[in-house]
Amino acid sequence: MQIDSKFPGGNIVVESVTADDVRLHQELRDTGIDWFYWCFRVRGAARRSVRFTFTKSRAIGVRGPAMSIDGGLTWTWLGLDIVDGNSFCCTFPANAPEVMLGFAMPYQESHWRRFMAVEGKHPAVVQDTLCITPKGRAVEYVIIRCETSPVHRIAITCRHHCCEMMANYALEGMIRWLLHDSEARWLRKKAEFLIVPFVDKDGVEDGDQGKGRQPRDHGRDYEGESIYASTKAIRQMIPRWGDGRLHIGLDLHCPHISGPNNEVIYLVGSAHDRIAREQKRLSEVLESVADGPLPFSASDFLPFGEAWNTGKNYSGGKGFSRWIAEMDDVMLGTGIEIPYANAGGAEVNAVSARRFGTDLGRSLAGYLRSSDGIDTD
Repeated sequence: MQIDSKFPGGNIVVESVTADDVRLHQELRDTGIDWFYWCFRVRGAARRSVRFTFTKSRAIGVRGPAMSIDGGLTWTWLGLDIVDGNSFCCTFPANAPEVMLGFAMPYQESHWRRFMAVEGKHPAVVQDTLCITPKGRAVEYVIIRCETSPVHRIAITCRHHCCEMMANYALEGMIRWLLHDSEARWLRKKAEFLIVPFVDKDGVEDGDQGKGRQPRDHGRDYEGESIYASTKAIRQMIPRWGDGRLHIGLDLHCPHISGPNNEVIYLVGSAHDRIAREQKRLSEVLESVADGPLPFSASDFLPFGEAWNTGKNYSGGKGFSRWIAEMDDVMLGTGIEIPYANAGGAEVNAVSARRFGTDLGRSLAGYLRSSDGIDTD
C-alpha cells in the first residue's frame, strides 16, 4: 500500500503505517491557524480494510470522508458509519487500484478546464488571464457578455480561501443556467458578468489550506497594498470594467467544518446598514425562487456583530465583499457561505451544489428585476 499527496490539491502528512492502521494529519504549511483540509491517494490497497486516524485536530466532516475512484473526476461521501471519532475505516473496492480520499470533494483547475471546454464555446463567453502567480500559474477569468449594452455588471469570485472547493460547483451551475436556460433570458439581455474562479490559484493546485495564510490571507488582501498578484489585479481590473455599472459583487465561500452557521447556506451580513438591507432583500428573493435540493432560508442571514461575523474577524484586513461594497454605484457586495457537506439536512455534493448555483442565478435576476421596478413574475 502506498499513500501520497503528489497530485493537484494533495495534502497529507503520514506519520506511520502499521499493517492496516495509518496515522496521519493534515499539513498546515501555509497557515498560522489550525484548519481541516486534507486529500490523499492510496494505491495497492484493493480489497483491504484500512483504518486512518488523524492524530491532531478534528479532520472529518459531517458526512465522513469523500472518495474518488476515477482520479478525482467524481466524488461520493462515504458516510458516518465508517467514522469513529477522528478515525475512519475504509474498505477499498476490488476494482480500484488507485483511490483518492478527501475531507470534501476537490475542485481543481482540471475540473474548470473540462467545464470550459464545453461552455467556453458559447459566443457570450470570453476567457482570459488575470495574472500569473509567483509559481507561474495562470489565474483565469471569464467575462460573460451581455446580449445588448449592459445595464448591470456583476463580479463573482471564488477560492479566496483555496480549500473552499464546493463553491466552484455552485459557480458552474450558475454559469450553465445563465448561458442556456430560457429563464435567464432577461438577465442575459441586461447584465454582464466577470468571474474569477480561483483567486488563490497556487493554493488550490498545491493543496494548501488558504484560511489564515501567512503573512496575509487572500480574503483579507483588499486593504492597503495587496501582496498577492491576483488580488492586486482584481483591484485594478474590476473598477475599470465596472465603468459605473458595477452593481453586484459576490464572493463564494465555504464555512467551518460543522455546527451552527456551518450547515446552512447564508449571506454574511455587512457592517454597513445600506448593504445589509440589500443582502436581506437578496436573501428573501433567493428563498422565494429556490427549488433545488439544497434548502435556503432568509432567516439564516448572519448579521454583522453576531457569531464569528465581528470586527475582530476582519482585523487582518479587508475582504472582497467589503471592498466592492464601498465602490460608487454598487448596490450589493456580499459573501455567501456554501457548506461542505450538509445544508439544512440536505447532502451537499457536486450535483446539489450546481443546482444551488441555478437558484443563485435565478435570485440575481429576481433581485435586479425588482430593483429596476419590473415585476419578477
